[in-house]
Amino acid sequence: MRFAMSSLPISALSLVLTLIGPQAIVAAADKPTAPSADQQDDLSIPLYTPPKKLTPRARVGGALRGPEGNEPEIVALVPDHVGLTVKQTPTLSWYLSKLTTYPLRFTLNDTQKIRPVYEGPLPTPVDAGVQSIDLKALGLVLEPNVQYRWFVSARRNPDSHSQDIVAGGMIERCEFSECLTIASPNMNCDRESVRTNAMMGLWYDAVDCLCSLITKDPRDPSLRRMRAALLRQVGLHGVADWDLSSIQSHAK
Repeated sequence: MRFAMSSLPISALSLVLTLIGPQAIVAAADKPTAPSADQQDDLSIPLYTPPKKLTPRARVGGALRGPEGNEPEIVALVPDHVGLTVKQTPTLSWYLSKLTTYPLRFTLNDTQKIRPVYEGPLPTPVDAGVQSIDLKALGLVLEPNVQYRWFVSARRNPDSHSQDIVAGGMIERCEFSECLTIASPNMNCDRESVRTNAMMGLWYDAVDCLCSLITKDPRDPSLRRMRAALLRQVGLHGVADWDLSSIQSHAK
């Protein structure tokens, strides 16, 4: 039962207080309201904590020019420093702006060696958007405390590598015991593990899990908001905008 207290005369207000009691009015005023959906999403947003030792300019590519271009754009979903993982065989994530017939290749380099650890073709994606490279499926194992550079490239001209569309980043496997700085890495794959691993600076583990959750439930808008928030924290605003715009298309 609600009353417009400001419109009641003093005599009527006294009668209301007598009938329902002042405690009831105070209790009603102090009753908390349920958080909105946006507020709940804000509480679940993962916060990425970069490693203390940063390697600047580790990312190759990363800026989307816009949908008006004729060529596909490739973006590695990585920070602009060496990203960490505790997994021997992590999954790498990258973004393709539109479908392409250009041959795609994946390259993995140990920064201390001349020859690539791996170089080979990638399957042509059937959809634009976020893609993944499973190192385990390729038989690749990362050595601990070794920095690797990885690239995804699209070959526009088979006679000239200089015309390739290239994007990539850096990754380092952190020994499990060395990563126990704040909390234990969460090797489950759920929203809480995304938040925990992002807070610990385990970029690849957080993003890999989040991408898996989106693949399983592409209609959940909160998961895409979580990924967009992580991407914005490392400057990948174009892919974050794509993620948020995808919420509408998947809601139909």
